[in-house]
Amino acid sequence: MRLRRRDWLAGVAALAVVQPAAAAEPIYRRGNDADPETLDPHRSSTVAEAHILRDLCDGLLTYDNYGALIPGAARAWTASEDGLTLHFELLPEGRWSNGEPVTAEDFVYSLRRILDPATGAKYAEILFPIRNAAAVNRGEKAVDALGVAAEGPLALAITLEQPTPYILELLTHQTALPVHRASVERHGESFTRPGNLVTNGPYRLTDNVPGGAIRLEANPHHPDAASIAIRHVDFLPTPDMAAAVRRYAAGELESLADLPADQIADLRRRFGNQIVLGPALGLAALAVNTRKAPFSDRRVRQALSLVIDREYLADGLNGGTMSPAYSLCPPGLDNYRIPPETAGRSELPIDHEEEARRLLAEAGFGPDRPLTVEYRFNVSDNNRTTAVAIGEMWRDLGIVTRYVYTDAKTHFAYLRDGGDFDVARMSWIADYADPQNFLFLLQSGNDGFNAGRWSDAAYDALLARAAAERDLTRRADLLYDAEAIALHDLPWIPLMHYRSKALIAPRLHGYHPNLRNAAPTRFLRLDA
Repeated sequence: MRLRRRDWLAGVAALAVVQPAAAAEPIYRRGNDADPETLDPHRSSTVAEAHILRDLCDGLLTYDNYGALIPGAARAWTASEDGLTLHFELLPEGRWSNGEPVTAEDFVYSLRRILDPATGAKYAEILFPIRNAAAVNRGEKAVDALGVAAEGPLALAITLEQPTPYILELLTHQTALPVHRASVERHGESFTRPGNLVTNGPYRLTDNVPGGAIRLEANPHHPDAASIAIRHVDFLPTPDMAAAVRRYAAGELESLADLPADQIADLRRRFGNQIVLGPALGLAALAVNTRKAPFSDRRVRQALSLVIDREYLADGLNGGTMSPAYSLCPPGLDNYRIPPETAGRSELPIDHEEEARRLLAEAGFGPDRPLTVEYRFNVSDNNRTTAVAIGEMWRDLGIVTRYVYTDAKTHFAYLRDGGDFDVARMSWIADYADPQNFLFLLQSGNDGFNAGRWSDAAYDALLARAAAERDLTRRADLLYDAEAIALHDLPWIPLMHYRSKALIAPRLHGYHPNLRNAAPTRFLRLDA
């Protein structure tokens, strides 16, 4: 496989809009799901951070506004016949935002940094297909044992543990983005602050107000700087979606990346085709803390799952902007079968109440000893209404539900850092269309995502066998068997699969809904 940057640029030349020097430069005010926890790509983990980092940094490859894989810092690449080694030819014109050249050594340093256990990356597992990555991340090997090497100033080689069908997509991910070594070493933890942050993407950071605007401006040193139509973009956190819609209606925002699903019918009446729905690869679920009784009892987890009315959550509360989920993997993934499912789809939830009561009774709960559940979630209109609805469904079993809610940054950091909980909202947007990107979340030792610390030896063994299996049909069967184990044990209770939903102002052009939910600002245009 080989693709050169100039070939791609020729095919999308119509997108290039040169802003006249004397013309006014409007600011694109972009609603973003939440305030980022960090702008260090190697410590980031959320979609809200990914949207910003996609503007700030170029990986070896990246996405366009159709969600298609395109050249990034690399202008060409080849794979060896055995699929174990990738060779990348970097763009000679590549520059950091301070004007320094981007080199192969920058990627060697950056990939070693994220996998170095001293970095404390919560998302390092996504790069474990690189040779020795897991051993380096566990501290079993030195970072220079990682399968990355500079073969020249602009030549990079990446060696894999085994052929990986989705490796190019992994290299677009925020974890694989480069950082500027001199800035990291000079500023330490503060290298991400405005004035300190040096990036190689189409934009550079100029301001970062917690809870307010993260302001970027076009990077004049980027190779495609002349084609960037939007010269300034403000990322604005919008966790209160009802308030965000009001801001949009008042002309204070040009786009929203999410919408209050319970208001979707009214929003369609108000905004018409400004409401843009699209496909997505994502899961909303409840993580259950398998470290503590009684949630360590599978019967309790099964009872909680059986009485959840997923159709009501998806259609009644979310207006059809979500779909009911009885599996971890959504249908339609590459390299997979139709996913297995947990019980519940064939009948109404009320038909499962007797079975759920029996399971709770076997676990020691009933009218004289009701189960109490603390339900944690990151606050938003959609998440609040979903939590209350599920609590009402559980109440029919005599379950008492208490709610604890925080902002997204606090919520996910609390879970990643091992905080105590009973059940907690989890959400996941896939980084690539492969079942492994959903099933790896529950592997033993993946504490960054496996918040309940569930562990199953058979599940881990199946994922390990699948990783080594080159026959895609046999690999799909192994992953199917692994998912069936998880759906029987229910360390995560699947609730809904995502669809993307956005509000796009008529003056904003170039937005195209896609599976990756990628809309890099560099490919958009804003009317003055």
